[in-house]
Amino acid sequence: MCYEHDISDTISHRDTLPPPSVLRHVVDVHCHPTDSEIPVKSMDNLPIIIGAMSTLQTDQGLVRDLATAFPDKVVPSFGYHPWFSHWIALAPYESKENHYRHIFKDADEHPEAFQKLLVHLPEPVTLRTILEDVRQNLMAFPSAMLGEVGIDRAFRVPYDYSSSPGELTPFTVPFEHQLAILEAQLDLAAELGRNVSMHSVKSQMATVELLDRMTDKHGEHWMKISIDIHSCGLSPQTWLSIEKRHPNVFLSLSTVINSRSPNHRALIAACSSRRILVESDCHKIEDCVQLTWDMVLIVAEVKGWPVESSWEEVVDESQQGVVRRLENNWKEFVQGNHVGLSKISK
Repeated sequence: MCYEHDISDTISHRDTLPPPSVLRHVVDVHCHPTDSEIPVKSMDNLPIIIGAMSTLQTDQGLVRDLATAFPDKVVPSFGYHPWFSHWIALAPYESKENHYRHIFKDADEHPEAFQKLLVHLPEPVTLRTILEDVRQNLMAFPSAMLGEVGIDRAFRVPYDYSSSPGELTPFTVPFEHQLAILEAQLDLAAELGRNVSMHSVKSQMATVELLDRMTDKHGEHWMKISIDIHSCGLSPQTWLSIEKRHPNVFLSLSTVINSRSPNHRALIAACSSRRILVESDCHKIEDCVQLTWDMVLIVAEVKGWPVESSWEEVVDESQQGVVRRLENNWKEFVQGNHVGLSKISK
């Protein structure tokens, strides 16, 4: 998930789009279309499949409605994002102000900033409530994923999420609080056998330790689901460590986030050919196709894979193009059941 920005800041469009016969095999595994108005015509004309993320209380229902209206084009994801985790209380609380003072330990050091922020903050919701909400939504959609969930050490709380550009407060959400909410949601994913789209920013070692902990805690139930580290910003070295130890973990990349750093090309080069996915991480449905295709082309360039200009139903494995390879990766991600897998195919 990213704040709104001019997509001209990312790489320029590298090519015209391929024909519909190719695009229908492309999957944007992570986007936020319900953050903006969604014209019905845009959805009717959408040539790809999208993974539509939820992030907070108000958009869970929007994603649910979108998936109900377009079940063949939308894979819904339900969950609570770390940027809104301070809105969630781990236990019953006395008052709104007491809850947020408990979250922001340094509130007394910035009294004016805290009072200015408090006006914009919603009444907290308990972790028990949001877990029940996620459970109900996941049960209602058998193909739904958990997402977007995660951890973020870089995030600073804005005064008002709806303002643009947003003014930042001096406050951050305690990492332990973020982690408690994430782990509770991951426990639910393991219980229900649902795949996960996960946010990880400035949290490399914590992510490694989390994956180790979840594997030890849930065993085969954990290995039956797939985890996507979306807009992955891990170093190639950290990713390779995860890839070797966790056969159920994939990564996806977006031009919106990853093209800000040259590291994403090294990450693509290092990543197993069977563990990479693509996304737009975009909040406007009209831009999802082109942004996803831009990343498809980058993956093809780095990996040395041909780009399909038409679709053949049967292709020799050695001649497979980037779209077919990424589609196969998505199918493996969706299928899950990584129990007993240990070898990495390059």
